[in-house]
Amino acid sequence: MHIWQLLTVMAAAFTAGAINSIAGGGTLVSFPALLGIGLTGQQANVTSTLALWPGSIGGFWGHREDLAGIKDFAKRLMPPSLLGGALGAWLMLVTPQSVFDMLVPWLILLATVLLAANDPVGKLLKRIHGHERTPGWWVAAICFQFIVGIYGGYFGAGIGILMLAALSLLGLTDIHQMNGLKNLLALCINGIAIFAFMAMELLRHPGNVKWHYMLPMAVAAGLGGIFGSHMAHRVGRTTVRYGVVGIGFILAAWYFYKTYAA
Repeated sequence: MHIWQLLTVMAAAFTAGAINSIAGGGTLVSFPALLGIGLTGQQANVTSTLALWPGSIGGFWGHREDLAGIKDFAKRLMPPSLLGGALGAWLMLVTPQSVFDMLVPWLILLATVLLAANDPVGKLLKRIHGHERTPGWWVAAICFQFIVGIYGGYFGAGIGILMLAALSLLGLTDIHQMNGLKNLLALCINGIAIFAFMAMELLRHPGNVKWHYMLPMAVAAGLGGIFGSHMAHRVGRTTVRYGVVGIGFILAAWYFYKTYAA
């Protein structure tokens, strides 16, 4: 391990933690950084997920009081989050390395499109008012959250946007409540994925977690989250999101070229 590699991934983790705190989408920085220093797609995905998870704990803790009025949502959406996250993590671990590497540019592109679509989707959802939360709505919400969990366990970038869209469709309008619930559900998805990654690491497939990168990155991501929370009002979510979207499209184009054309 070269010192420049360690500094690179720590800087990426710090930036990712700050981005997640402000706007979401930090995986689009940490994941490519790990690929850039030579890790495989699966190694980068697992290491990045573990490194950024402590920052999500802080995000949940900061919004914990906002969950008081929406405990029914939390109780009903946590089980599909956990089940979906576990299934997604398992799918990622059993996917052949060569196949996962071929999927990397598509995953980056999908996450970037989700991030870019946040504003248009938000404007569309503002036109929807007063939905009655019938049993059919709850079934749809649980099924959708299960799909989000699968995607989150498999790759993860962009799940916050998907969840905010779903919560808006269910009639939630308080952004603080929505963020609190989103952070809780993301914590469940990533937490169960980490449990699956660690179990496979210890029992069957060692080598996916690069501890000498993950531990320093976790510290850097935590510091980045603290920094981001202070900078959120100064920089603004929209500015950060546009910057991350631009980086995401550039990275997607690069990995498409590297994977399919080079």
